Amino acid sequence: MSALFEPYALREVTIPNRVWMPPMCQYSAAPEGPDTGAPNDWHFAHYGARAAGGTGLIVVEATGVSPEGRISPWDLGIWNDTQVEAFRRITRFLVSQGTVPAIQLAHAGRKASTDRPWKGGAPVGPDSYGWQPVAPSAIPFADGHPVPTELTVDGIQEVVGQFADAARRALAAGFEIAEIHGAHGYLINEFLSPHSNHRTDEYGGSYENRTRFALQVVDAVRAVWPQDKPLFFRISATDWLEKDGWTADDTVRFAADLKAHGIDLLDVSTGGNASGVHIPVGPGYQVPFAARVKAETSLPVAAVGLITEAEQAEKIVANDEADAVLLGRELLRNPSWARHAARELGGDVHVPDQYHRSV
Repeated sequence: MSALFEPYALREVTIPNRVWMPPMCQYSAAPEGPDTGAPNDWHFAHYGARAAGGTGLIVVEATGVSPEGRISPWDLGIWNDTQVEAFRRITRFLVSQGTVPAIQLAHAGRKASTDRPWKGGAPVGPDSYGWQPVAPSAIPFADGHPVPTELTVDGIQEVVGQFADAARRALAAGFEIAEIHGAHGYLINEFLSPHSNHRTDEYGGSYENRTRFALQVVDAVRAVWPQDKPLFFRISATDWLEKDGWTADDTVRFAADLKAHGIDLLDVSTGGNASGVHIPVGPGYQVPFAARVKAETSLPVAAVGLITEAEQAEKIVANDEADAVLLGRELLRNPSWARHAARELGGDVHVPDQYHRSV
């Protein structure tokens, strides 16, 4: 049997295959009004198509734990019950197709309050639904970005509580897995990296201090997330900086800490915290970082990064470089990628009855 289409169990949740969809923001929620941050018909159709296409696990895009935690005013959020009810429609359909629904809980930190990418992605102000970003230190992400407000210790604890509240709502919305967003230069990543964290209190300086906020978030979410359901953490394994950044060595060390605090799988990406860096992009370019964590720790991992071909994905799992693969852009191009890959590799995948003629 194809390794890519073997089921995968974590705690009491079994994912039907190793073809997973990572969080990819759609920037399509209402920026104001009673439905602010709530998923709508676009989100239902978008995620529903990938579930009908055989994807084993779908991680819904970065979802703000608070209004100011969104990347853009058009992002999803899960800070109120209106949003919870709207998510239930999506999770019910995903489950009906045999797909496990997951959600990424996020706070954008200093990279918040930006426009949609197809509008340029520049920071937006109050006249365009924007707000003042917060961060571990008053350091802007890049030229043209505002100086963020440095979080106080009380402010940090408020955010920790927001993550826990968001996890409770995610459970009520029908999600089986929650993922904490600690990657791509957003708030948790900003605390982890000495490039963006210049604090001198208990949340800055040493490795132990810089990881304190992340682990407090993990503990707060794990405390409210059921013990029979998995909890993921997404990490940028490196800032791609030659010095004064988060490194692959830090990631391996942190993976052990995360496992000890109840994380079940590390979703391994890279970059996003430093502007202007050179990233050697190519097929599977981030897989070695996931493979190293898997080889040097006991924490399961998922790999991401220009994984496009069925045989490529099969080898990653079969060679034990990762426990699953996350296909981003390829699933945007082809919602039924899993079904096509199963046909190529001789694997089994769910096909809706309505599509029986396509088998």
